[in-house]
Amino acid sequence: MKIASFNINGIKARVNALSDWLDEAQPDVALLQEIKSVDEAFPRELFEEKGYNVETHGQKSFNGVAILSRLPLEDVSRGLPGDDSDEQARWIEATVVGKEAVRLCNLYLPNGNPVELGDDGLAVPGGKFDYKLRWMDRLHARAEALLAEEMPFLMAGDYNIIPQPEDARRPEAWIGDAAHRPESLALWRKLLNLGFTEAFRSRMRGEGHYSFWDYQAGAWNRDDGIRIDHFLLSPTCADLLRDVQIDKEIRGREKPSDHVPVWVELAI
Repeated sequence: MKIASFNINGIKARVNALSDWLDEAQPDVALLQEIKSVDEAFPRELFEEKGYNVETHGQKSFNGVAILSRLPLEDVSRGLPGDDSDEQARWIEATVVGKEAVRLCNLYLPNGNPVELGDDGLAVPGGKFDYKLRWMDRLHARAEALLAEEMPFLMAGDYNIIPQPEDARRPEAWIGDAAHRPESLALWRKLLNLGFTEAFRSRMRGEGHYSFWDYQAGAWNRDDGIRIDHFLLSPTCADLLRDVQIDKEIRGREKPSDHVPVWVELAI
């Protein structure tokens, strides 16, 4: 089963590019982030005609996540548990059944910028960076709960985390950014230490592997990218991993997203 993650940066602007990529790449499941659309406006019929079941968790003009699956989706859940007041559409999960069942968690982790710190050096309560850190705490709690259920599962999407200096062409440019601050990286490592496998780095080493290039300052032409789109696999899911790749060339096409698809192949 081929499962892809793709921050499309707006379904309205990217519907043709997404459709073309689906036809070429033929993923069994596509986890989409930043659809920037309410559920009612998402062009589900286009993808249903391609054989996909469609589940969305949308929000007007911002955020939004969706799952497209050639196999039926069961037990769909929307919203990351832990804060009933959180209205941002950043999490959707469902179970897909191939040779065995796998829980799919599709996430769009908060960017967190600008970083707002108080005189004590801690994130200002209620600020964007504080929201990112608290969201990551909730993500950790959800991961612990899913691990206790012992079903293979993965958590994939735009994490807005640059894990290591080699995940940026110019790591010095990201010092102080919410994606690479010590607080963010500490929570990232805490999550990994639950026993997850970071799929891409389990197979690919070294510099030059990116999933995002800013639209500004000719970043794509200079290959000035960062890797912030990740697959975390539970131990039983990691046992099923057969391949992982980044579809880099998509970024050079007409009207692209600033992200490109990342995908894994599982033996299910």
